[in-house]
Amino acid sequence: MSDSVIRVENLSKKYVLSHQQEGQSNYKSLREVVSNGAKSLGKKLLKPSGKEIYNSSIEEFWALKDVSFEIKQGDRVGIIGRNGAGKSTLLKILSRITEPTKGRIKINGRIASLLEVGTGFHPELTGRENIFLNGAILGMSKVEIQRKFDEIVDFAEIEKFLDTPVKRYSSGMYVRLAFAVAAHLEPEILIVDEVLAVGDATFQKKCLGKMGEVAEGGRTVIFVSHNMQAIRRLCSKAVYLERGVTKNVSSVEDAIQRYSAQSSMSTFDVDLDSMHRPDGIGEKARLLRLRLAPDTNFSYGEPLKLTITVQCYQKIPDLVIGIGFDTLDGNRIMTLDSDHNQVPLQIPTGIHEIHLCLDKNPLHPTIYLVSPAIHSNNFNLDYLTTPLTWEVSSGPSDLVGDRGFGGCRLPLKAFVANPINI
Repeated sequence: MSDSVIRVENLSKKYVLSHQQEGQSNYKSLREVVSNGAKSLGKKLLKPSGKEIYNSSIEEFWALKDVSFEIKQGDRVGIIGRNGAGKSTLLKILSRITEPTKGRIKINGRIASLLEVGTGFHPELTGRENIFLNGAILGMSKVEIQRKFDEIVDFAEIEKFLDTPVKRYSSGMYVRLAFAVAAHLEPEILIVDEVLAVGDATFQKKCLGKMGEVAEGGRTVIFVSHNMQAIRRLCSKAVYLERGVTKNVSSVEDAIQRYSAQSSMSTFDVDLDSMHRPDGIGEKARLLRLRLAPDTNFSYGEPLKLTITVQCYQKIPDLVIGIGFDTLDGNRIMTLDSDHNQVPLQIPTGIHEIHLCLDKNPLHPTIYLVSPAIHSNNFNLDYLTTPLTWEVSSGPSDLVGDRGFGGCRLPLKAFVANPINI
């Protein structure tokens, strides 16, 4: 007997995109809707020999194309790919939220999915009522749900708000309860999308631990994340998607390296001038642009070269450039300053490109919040109210697995002193 729980064969999903023609309004009257519907029906009835009538405002988009793979019981599978690769579409099809255009899927087992905040919750019902509702949807009996109820509430940390309608929950509370329900009601297959990024770092770590427990219990976990360290820790297999097509990979590490290589080829060029800053900031000097140099990338352990464009409205004799790197939950990991053990820059009036270099990027692969700023004599000349998003990818010198190095790892010079006589 086969231990396969999911078999996907030549799966394809097509969406039909409508493009608004020039001069066409987004808004239509009831008369126009009825008239257009009648015209569409007439065209279908009158078109010769069943041929489609070409419409330049309609475009076919294949989100998935001939995707095939197999997942066995107890597998911990990471779905890896860039934004737009088709990951979310694949999960929606596996969760039976949407139907494929072509191909077939065979699933053996009960699926619990956590695809986006609030999925499967009724906003008017309380947290307590939604636990029982979700359990019923998963096919659990009332007795089974009651047996797991205390564990769910304890894991989600929402006991105080258990009898409050979930429409009043924050996004973090939503996610905590949704994950707790999905993981504790014993589905054979647990599907988790990037939605866990909404939670704080402590809760994300808690969720990864729970997913590991689920897999060790013989159940199957399918996990989508842009956090490659989380994929490394949790997953034993990987499905790599690129523009809706599966690519052959030999291992999880192989998939991560392909993802990182694709990431390193992407450009980073941000218009800082158009971004919001506090009143009174940017009057003497202003940040205009931050971009990645063509011969560099964001990979861990690799050289990093950035170019920042600054406009000075007056001569600045001691300009300092600072870039702060924070985790998604707001903890500062690293700060780069141009005056650290260096003389501040003397910048005349005008627009200037300043090149920034780092011999080796010490940040481990994940997503960071980046805050560039310029200051003079400890006075902030310009900074942004909203940080940028920066994704560090795996480099050739990156280590497999997480050995607790934290977000930033630097080499330490060591030498043996003269022997000590005891």
